[in-house]
Amino acid sequence: MLNISKNSVDGSIWKKSYSSLEAVKNNLARRIFLKLLLGLFLLIVVILFLPWTQNIQSKGYVTALRPDERPQTIQNTIPGKIEQWYVQEGDLVKKGDTILFLTEIKMEYFDPRLIERTKEQVQAKANGIDAYENKLKALDNQIHSLNDLQKLKIRTIDNKVKQAKLTVSTDSAGWKAAEIDYKTAETRLKRQEEMYEQGLISLTELETRRLKLQETKAKAIEKENKYGLSVNKYINTLIEQDQVVSEFAEKISDVRSKRSSAGSELYAGLGEMSKMKTQLANYELRQEFYYVMSPRDGYITQALQAGIGENIKENTPIITIVPETWKKAVEVCIDPIDLPLVKRGNEMMFLFDGWPSIVFSGWPELSYGTFPGKVQAIDYNISKNGKYRVLVEESTSKPWPNEVRIGSGARGVALLNRVPIWYELWRQLNGFPPDYYLGANKKKEYNTDEKSSK
Repeated sequence: MLNISKNSVDGSIWKKSYSSLEAVKNNLARRIFLKLLLGLFLLIVVILFLPWTQNIQSKGYVTALRPDERPQTIQNTIPGKIEQWYVQEGDLVKKGDTILFLTEIKMEYFDPRLIERTKEQVQAKANGIDAYENKLKALDNQIHSLNDLQKLKIRTIDNKVKQAKLTVSTDSAGWKAAEIDYKTAETRLKRQEEMYEQGLISLTELETRRLKLQETKAKAIEKENKYGLSVNKYINTLIEQDQVVSEFAEKISDVRSKRSSAGSELYAGLGEMSKMKTQLANYELRQEFYYVMSPRDGYITQALQAGIGENIKENTPIITIVPETWKKAVEVCIDPIDLPLVKRGNEMMFLFDGWPSIVFSGWPELSYGTFPGKVQAIDYNISKNGKYRVLVEESTSKPWPNEVRIGSGARGVALLNRVPIWYELWRQLNGFPPDYYLGANKKKEYNTDEKSSK
C-alpha cells in the first residue's frame, strides 16, 4: 500500500470496496494547496492595488554644477621646450603657483639681451623724434621770422611807393609849370619880334628874349625828363613791391614744405616707435609666459606631457587640474519620449558607483543608499546620442557622499506620479509612457509652482 515494493497490487485490488483504504487516503495536502493558492491569489490582488511610484531610470556621471568648477586642462601660451617641472600628480596647488618652466625654441627670441636691445632701439627712435620736433620748432620760428620780415619789408616798400608817388606828383607839377613858362616866353618873343620890326626895341633885347626862350624850353624839357624818371621810379617801386611779396611767399612756401616733410618724418617715426613699443611689450609679456601658472586652486590629476627637453607647440594641453571645492551634480540623458515628464525642480534619486544601496524604484521610501537630487537644467537641443541631457544638482535635504568624485558613475531614478501596481503593469504591457496627466487640483498647484519659479 505504501508502494515500497516493485510488485504493485493497484491493478488487482478494488480500493473503493474497502472503506479503510478510502479513509486512509490523504486529502489534507489538496486542501492546504487550495488554501495556499487562494491566499496567493488574494495577496496578488491586494498587491495589485498597492500604490506604485512611476519613474524614469537613466545612467549618468558625476560632474560639477558650474562650468568653471569642472576639470580643465592647463595649456601653454607660447611654444617652448620643457625645462623644469615644479609639481607632480596629486599635488594641491594654489592660483598662481608655477606648474613648469619653458625655454625658447624660436631663433628670433634667442638673444638673452633682446629686451635691453629693443629698449635701446626705442630710445634711439625717441631721440630721432625729439630731433624732428626741434626741427619743426626751428622751421616754425623761421616761418614767423619770414612773416615778420615780410611785413617790415612791405611796410618799407609801401613808404617808397608813397614817396615815389609824391615825387611823380611834384615832378608833374614842375613839368607843367615849365611848359607854361615856355609858352609865356614864346608869346613874349613874338611880341618882341613885332616890336623890333616896329623899331621899338633893339636887336640886343630881341636876342636876349630869344635866349630866354631857349632856356625856358630847356628847363621844360628837363622837367619833362625828371617827371618821366619819377614815373619810372614809381613803376619800379610797384614792381619791387610785387617782387618782395613773391620772394617772401616763395621762401615761406619752401620752409613750409620742409616743415611738412619734417612733420611726415616725425609721424612716421612716431608710428615706428609705437610698433617698437608694442614689440617690446610683447617681448616682456612673452618672458612671463615661460612660466606656466595654475589658473585656480585645485589638485593636479593627470600630466598629459612628460619629460625634460620635450618641445611643445602653443596651446598644447599640459596637465589636468580639478578644483579643490566644487558643487556636486549629475549629468544624465533621457529619451525624447520621457522629456515631457521631467521639469525643472523635479526630484531624482541616485545610486553612485561603489556606494552600497538597496533600491525599490516603486517605493522610494523603502530604498536605502540612494541620494536625492533636484533637476537644475534641461537642454533645449538634442545630443549626438539621440537623447536630452539633464543636469541634476545635489539636494540640501541629504548631502551626497564626500567620496563621490567627478566622473563617477551614477544611476538616476526620476520620480513621477503614484499609481496602482495594476495600472503600472497594464501600462508596461501596452508600452504606454508614464502617466504625466495631472488632476485639476494637482495641475493648479503645478502651475502655481511654475509661476513662482519663473
